[in-house]
Amino acid sequence: MVGANTALAQPNHVQPTSAATQPKLVLWRDVLVALVVFGFYAVVQTLGGAVRRAQADQHAADLIGIERTLHIDIERSLNDWLAGRGWLATAANYEYAFTYIASALILLVYLYTRRPDAYPRARDSLLLLNVLGIACFALYPVTPPRMLENLGYVDTVSNGHTWGSWGSPMVAHANQLAAMPSLHVAWALWVSVVLARIAGGLLFQFISAIHVLLTCYVIIATGNHFVLDAVGAVVFVAVSVWIVDRWYDWRASSASAISPADAFFLYVEDTGAPQHVGGMVVLRHHDPNSGPTLAAVRELVRNELSALPRFRQRVEFRSRWRRPRWVGIDEIDWDWHVIERDVGPQAGNPGLSAVVAELAAQPMPRDRPLWRIVLVHGIAPGQSGFLFLVHHAVADGIGTVLQSMRLLRPRITLGAPSEPGPPHGRLAMAARALKLDTAARALKLDTATRALKIAAAVAVGIGQLATDGSPARRLPASSRLRDFAVSPLELARLRAVARAHQVGVTDVLICLAVTAAVSVQPRLPELVGGTIRIAIPRMVRAATSEAEGNFTAAVMIDVELRDERIEDRLRRIHSSARQLQSPTRALAARFVMAQGQRILPEPAKRWFAQTVYGASTFHAIVSNMPGPNQQLTLVEEPMDQVYPILPLAPGAPLVAGALSWNGVLGVGVAADPVLLDAAKVASEIECALTELEATTGDWSGSSPFEREEQAGAESR
Repeated sequence: MVGANTALAQPNHVQPTSAATQPKLVLWRDVLVALVVFGFYAVVQTLGGAVRRAQADQHAADLIGIERTLHIDIERSLNDWLAGRGWLATAANYEYAFTYIASALILLVYLYTRRPDAYPRARDSLLLLNVLGIACFALYPVTPPRMLENLGYVDTVSNGHTWGSWGSPMVAHANQLAAMPSLHVAWALWVSVVLARIAGGLLFQFISAIHVLLTCYVIIATGNHFVLDAVGAVVFVAVSVWIVDRWYDWRASSASAISPADAFFLYVEDTGAPQHVGGMVVLRHHDPNSGPTLAAVRELVRNELSALPRFRQRVEFRSRWRRPRWVGIDEIDWDWHVIERDVGPQAGNPGLSAVVAELAAQPMPRDRPLWRIVLVHGIAPGQSGFLFLVHHAVADGIGTVLQSMRLLRPRITLGAPSEPGPPHGRLAMAARALKLDTAARALKLDTATRALKIAAAVAVGIGQLATDGSPARRLPASSRLRDFAVSPLELARLRAVARAHQVGVTDVLICLAVTAAVSVQPRLPELVGGTIRIAIPRMVRAATSEAEGNFTAAVMIDVELRDERIEDRLRRIHSSARQLQSPTRALAARFVMAQGQRILPEPAKRWFAQTVYGASTFHAIVSNMPGPNQQLTLVEEPMDQVYPILPLAPGAPLVAGALSWNGVLGVGVAADPVLLDAAKVASEIECALTELEATTGDWSGSSPFEREEQAGAESR
């Protein structure tokens, strides 16, 4: 049994955790569960009667026969020796009655107060041990030796009137046909196993072994159990600990499983459309004759790895039926993850954009963490480029910004965005929350009403999403080529236009992107059937959310491509956006991505991702994200320009991503060059903004939408 104790110990199963990661313990719930288990015992105790006693006697006779065959029937000799020694028999009686309970309770209190990291696993294994033991009492009753007539055993406990045991009224109604297994030995052995896991010292091992051996002797010598009852206890402890360990291992594995919202983009990429998000930065050197070095960049990233968990994990696919997982790696391949290169034949932003397009067309290998950093030299005198790329499964657009902030100085906190645009009431707060329960709390309702409100909102939203249908016409099959270009716009200019037309900045951005696309590709109205459908990612990230993961709720707007004035198009876009960007749609979209997919097997999730994301649902993506409003440095060099890098969806040839950064709205345009020239689209965006400015006249007021956007920016 001591050997079994050592085998069960496996102290590495339980490791101390920091206070931030310690599980939340609820004492009243533990007490309630313990009372339920005791109630199970009480129910089994009521299973009396002559038939049950006859079964118990027969089972006892069977055990005696097995022990005699194995020559381990030592119960009678030990009982005779102990019965003739009064004070020693009394001591054994009290050891039998109390020490197993006292040792287990003391250990549980210690774990609860001093080792809360180890408490849940120990608690659960003890509860399971008792449930299994009580079930055995019900299914396989065994009469203890002291109750078998004509065998000559002395009942030392009853004869000694031991307080707290069979010899006192305190436990007169206890189940006495419960010899197999011996829970006294089981509890003592359980204490020994847990102590070995949390302490591991030789002294504790020795004391635990003595306690187990003493308990084994006492249960046999007092005539309460057979030797095989103690053996059964070892088996029950082993099974209980093994099951609980497997359960906790499974939970840990589930915790490392990639969420459905993140795995969604892994499955999308399987169609051949790489899903990278990131940023393109132009650094202005302090010294025109020098610049950031590769070694400095690697050292910067290395120092921040502890705060970037996905940088140290890769994707693991165990089978097509199981959820992919994040698994740790031993070493980072710095020669692949952080590299440097020259800009090539083109200089300036076009040359740097060409490098982005090249990288965006290359899927990241999944045998390593899904991120890359590229330091680009030679874009212009006194300037360098810095490209930061992660897979969309790692983070959404805002999450990527939050991760990149770890590399910037001075350190600042970028809060979760509140979506620009007109307010939509209190449910809008819910749509911007990270999870539905957080959203419900934002509504300030009691629990039941919150649940009903959220459920109703999700149901309504799902109905709204179901009526969206498909685009009027799909675009021709896309290529795997990628084009990229940028357009820096003064944020003040866009806000002035939005203020003059009483719309949001995102509405202006959509109008600019659509107008530019039509200017570059005059056949676009014909190709999309007269109406282009735009996907607008809406962030539902809470201020306390981690940077990792996707927390978006996309909504769709249809824009008719009429031959009309640009200001009229802007007004129609604003009207469509107000109708479609309801909180119920956002809640429903988030629910489907984060929760609804969980009921699907992995092949169905893969099919869902590849079916709903892309040509069958929309033609283009327009995203507007907030950034810091102050000057920051990267590897000690000022950041002169910042642009987002967003991936194309399968069959959707245009993405216009915008990121406000220190007063500039950097627009990154990704396109399929077979249909659209990204550089021309970026140029036409600037032209379209100039055209819109000409329609504003002299406006000095402030729209409610502009005030909300400014307030949101200040809060960030």
